[in-house]
Amino acid sequence: MTKYSSIAALLFASLLAACGTKEVQQLTGIDAHARVRFFNFGVNAPGVNFYANATKMTATTSTTGTESTNGVNYGGVGANGAYSSLDPGQYTLAGKIAAATDKDLAISSVSTTVEDGKYYSFYMSGIYNATTKSVEGFVVEDPFVIQTSDSTSTTVRFVHAISNANPMTLYAKNTTTGVETAIGGEVAYKGAGAFVNLTSGAYDLSTRYTGSTTNVLTRPGVSFVGRKVYTITARGDITVAPSTACAAANRTCLDNTANR
Repeated sequence: MTKYSSIAALLFASLLAACGTKEVQQLTGIDAHARVRFFNFGVNAPGVNFYANATKMTATTSTTGTESTNGVNYGGVGANGAYSSLDPGQYTLAGKIAAATDKDLAISSVSTTVEDGKYYSFYMSGIYNATTKSVEGFVVEDPFVIQTSDSTSTTVRFVHAISNANPMTLYAKNTTTGVETAIGGEVAYKGAGAFVNLTSGAYDLSTRYTGSTTNVLTRPGVSFVGRKVYTITARGDITVAPSTACAAANRTCLDNTANR
């Protein structure tokens, strides 16, 4: 062994001795936060940006690269349906006018407490009052469980956001087997039903009032993909003729937005 090899060996041995048996630090990943998403389902409501206290949670970018004055319009969901992260705590969640006129005027707000690791949805709902410049709102928890092991299973639940409609139950009829399943029980306005597991596939959706066999709302041919979670929300004005496509303003319809 040369002089230089001996020196290198000694240095290596010293380095190992210095390391000793000290354990490597284990990183546990990103801390859990609450997560919230935002819907503008207030009939006739203007476009809004959504806030948690003074923090802007959603905004729409225009073609010029600046913030659009349109905001999230009726029937829309902020951030394309994605959840925004919040530290746990108490917040006032609000929809504020995005347009230049009445800019940042809060037209709907709800005080709520969010917890670590939990998911929530904030809805502007009901019918916009143009005189008071206000619309109702509510928050529901989204306690879903993702099916990671079964690719043939999907999860669905129902939220009721029509202020002038009676409590109703959502039904999903498999277009292949003809089997119809109640998605939880009866749900009243501002309420959310339980998440229910279904076989993935195409379904015809409908809602009915308690004790009635007549469909109140329908939406045919909705596809539910395995390992995904969906929320079906009734929105609109019950006195206006329904739309199966949710395309026309004011019309009642069943919105389908994936949670995950």
